[in-house]
Amino acid sequence: MLWVKGLHIIFMVTWFAGLFYLPRLFVYHADCHDETGHQRFVVMERKLYAIMTLGGLLTILFGLWLLLRWHWPLTETWLQIKLLLVASLVGYHLWCARLIRQFRDGQNRHSGKFYRWFNEFPAITLIIIVFLAVLRPA
Repeated sequence: MLWVKGLHIIFMVTWFAGLFYLPRLFVYHADCHDETGHQRFVVMERKLYAIMTLGGLLTILFGLWLLLRWHWPLTETWLQIKLLLVASLVGYHLWCARLIRQFRDGQNRHSGKFYRWFNEFPAITLIIIVFLAVLRPA
C-alpha cells in the first residue's frame, strides 16, 4: 500500500505545481496588452490546466484509495479538516477554469495585484494540509 501513498504524493506535487504556477501566469496575463502575448498566455493556461487537472484527479483517486483502506470510517478530526481543505482546493481549481475562460474571451476583470493575492491561497492551504498529515493532531 505504500506505493499508493507514493503515487498520491507524486500526483499531489503535480497538482500543486499547477495551482502555484497558473495564478502566476494570470499575473503576467493581466499585465499583457498585446494580442500575440494574449494568445500565448491563453495556450499556456489551457495546457497547464489540463496537466494540473489530471494531477488533481489522480491525487483524489489515490487519496480516496488510502482513505478507504486506512481511515474508514472517517472519525479523525485532523483528516476531516484536511478533506475540507482539499475540497476548497477543488473549488479553487474550478475557479481557475472560470478565470481561464474569462482571459480567453477577453473578459478578465482583475488586476495583476489581485492575482498576486489569489496566488497565496494554495500555498497557505498546502502548509496547513502538510502539518495536519504529519502531526495528526487530536
